[in-house]
Amino acid sequence: MKLEHLLEFSTGFKDPVSVGGGPLGERIIADLTGGSFEGPKLKGKVRASGADWALVSPEGNLRLDVRVVLETDDGAVIYMPYRARMMMHGKLQKVLFKQTGETDYGDGYWVSQIQFETGDERYAWLNNVMAVAEGKLAPNLVSYRVYAVEPD
Repeated sequence: MKLEHLLEFSTGFKDPVSVGGGPLGERIIADLTGGSFEGPKLKGKVRASGADWALVSPEGNLRLDVRVVLETDDGAVIYMPYRARMMMHGKLQKVLFKQTGETDYGDGYWVSQIQFETGDERYAWLNNVMAVAEGKLAPNLVSYRVYAVEPD
């Protein structure tokens, strides 16, 4: 298996709202405010129409369930849902909960599994792509490097 660079994207998000503690942990929701993406085969904006439904485990780690809408510069709309695992550590907590500092790629375990859906024939190849990503965080801003998983 090998990884092929697909795109990088960044999107802002509103301060998370807590639903409270439930049987699986604390559910927090952060609405996306929009951003941009760019890769070798596609470029455009992240629409302000998605959100992150995160679950904070009793240990403080996050399970992310995110839905994003991409709009390419040439007018295609691409739905991009992903799930991620974020092992919480001091640096991430500082950025996420105290709104100060930033993390970089590789600062702890933060890995995502991404899929795509589109009806636009120009980007139909994405419908069969399984991708992985790593993330980084700044106050109310998340960024990802996304790689398509390719067979050898």
